[in-house]
Amino acid sequence: MISETQQPKLKHELGLLDGTMLVAGSMIGSGIFIVSADITRNVGSAGWLIFVWAITGFMTITAAVSYGELSGMFPKAGGQYVYLKEAYNKLTGFLYGWSFFAVIQTGTIAAVGVAFSKFAAYLHLPGISEDNILFATDIGSWHFTISGAQLVAIVVIIFLTFINTRGVKTGKLVQNTFTLTKLLSLFGLIVFGLLAIKGDIWHANWGDAWNIHKINKDGSFGGNYIMAAALGAIAASMVGSIFSSDAWNNVTFIAGEMNNPKRNIGLSLFFGTLIVSIIYISANVMYTGVLSIHDIATAPKDRVAVSAAHVIFGNAGTYVIAVMIMISTFGCNNGLVMAGARVYYTMAKDGLFFKRVGTLNKFAVPGFGLWIQALVASILCLSGKYGDLLDMISFVAVLFYVLTIVGIFILRKRQPDTERPYKAFGYPILPAIYVIMGIAFCILLIIYKPQFTWPGLIIVLIGIPIYYISQRNSKNEDQADLTT
Repeated sequence: MISETQQPKLKHELGLLDGTMLVAGSMIGSGIFIVSADITRNVGSAGWLIFVWAITGFMTITAAVSYGELSGMFPKAGGQYVYLKEAYNKLTGFLYGWSFFAVIQTGTIAAVGVAFSKFAAYLHLPGISEDNILFATDIGSWHFTISGAQLVAIVVIIFLTFINTRGVKTGKLVQNTFTLTKLLSLFGLIVFGLLAIKGDIWHANWGDAWNIHKINKDGSFGGNYIMAAALGAIAASMVGSIFSSDAWNNVTFIAGEMNNPKRNIGLSLFFGTLIVSIIYISANVMYTGVLSIHDIATAPKDRVAVSAAHVIFGNAGTYVIAVMIMISTFGCNNGLVMAGARVYYTMAKDGLFFKRVGTLNKFAVPGFGLWIQALVASILCLSGKYGDLLDMISFVAVLFYVLTIVGIFILRKRQPDTERPYKAFGYPILPAIYVIMGIAFCILLIIYKPQFTWPGLIIVLIGIPIYYISQRNSKNEDQADLTT
């Protein structure tokens, strides 16, 4: 039997650049290329489109710099799970970890994998389209199908999982390469788009930039909002922008493999979220310069970037965007796969997950945790319900972000003497503003878009009995060990 001292340990092989690339790479998937269509249908004007992205950027950066304090206090694998456990209790930490495993991380991995397949189909690669149905059957009232796109998504997930089981150096090489490539590609798209701005479209979009109203999918005018409905429209719009800006916290999960994590985690969070927020806002300004508001709102299959690229590059634009999104989603999924398993690893170490998940393979990474994550993500790919799951991720994610940032206030009182190499910027004002905005966002969704909220809450609450069952089983195992 291998002794405790002989067990592999996490290796500190990630620096500031690696952390920043993980933040940016995990955030940028396919959302920036698509979700602006739905946002525009909700708010109906260029000014409010940019406002939604700007307020999302502000919330993201504020949360990220606030997390810097927590990452300095608890510089170990597990990140947000650890912060919630320390600020509240093991149950709260477990509920986050359970939701993370059941829907937040695995559902995102599945959706990003299928997005890769969808845009690969643009390159006329045979057999990988969503329309290529390989298997179909009826299970009760549920029509179950398996498409070529779903299988390709699973292959990508398995391939990235395998790469990351070979060590953190291999994973970071893939991450840095693909993230730098997509950052440069997005920068190039924005620059070419700004150079191609059409004066008449720009003036039409910005001449009436703050008239908030609804645009139907067919392009017809849906009428102006009264104030309360306008707030609901903004909250519904932010579901897409917040999902597109999510996963910035993934770098906190790999703190156990960062060099000087007390410094580099906080800086990675700031630089990564700042870079992505600037790119997102710039991309949407570019959209409003080459496409009319109605063209953005009614883009075929919501693919705003494809429509914009067609204006900028002509017929070749479709292929340009397809390749960009394939690069973007591949790199995004690598970051999600790499970081996610570290949460389950730390939970297992605390007795809150399968024991085997708390072990490292010969390459000093949580190999078993990586594979069970791949299994759940693959099942979600096959279920065809990943899109439904993603609708509720924004609500659940913001809920836990709010709880985590409230934890800063709690820990300031409970652990005043704990070392804080980095303190939350603008404390207490900026963290308090985020908490207020986050709560307002969640309340507005509960009122105006309950389909985005209740399913997510149900998944979180299912974790409560699972937690107590696991604790009871753990106690029974401990008692059995004592009697043998």
